[in-house]
Amino acid sequence: MTAPDDGAPFLDEEMQRLLAQFQADLRPLQELRESLDNLRGRGEAANGQVKAEVLPSGALGGLRIDPRAMRLGADALAEAVLAAANDAAADLAKQMAGMMTDGLTPFADEVRRFSRE
Repeated sequence: MTAPDDGAPFLDEEMQRLLAQFQADLRPLQELRESLDNLRGRGEAANGQVKAEVLPSGALGGLRIDPRAMRLGADALAEAVLAAANDAAADLAKQMAGMMTDGLTPFADEVRRFSRE
């Protein structure tokens, strides 16, 4: 009986080369994902007395309320918290859009090149 690679050792070498190339091509996407995971959106309201941080998941990752903000009253303070959180979410979305554009442009160029061939 013959071994699976008998008579065709170049297939193993070619597969190894293709796998290495695929892994190299994936590396920028993995780095982009890690960068996106580490992003934080930041926003503030009430003249900086309320600061919020939003995580890529959309969850509120941090909230800082200056003691002076307590003088705003319950309704105004609640509005300030929401405004800071919304500001942070908008900041995060802007950062993510920029990173995605920068990170995916090389792949889009490659897809266009590939589709012309």
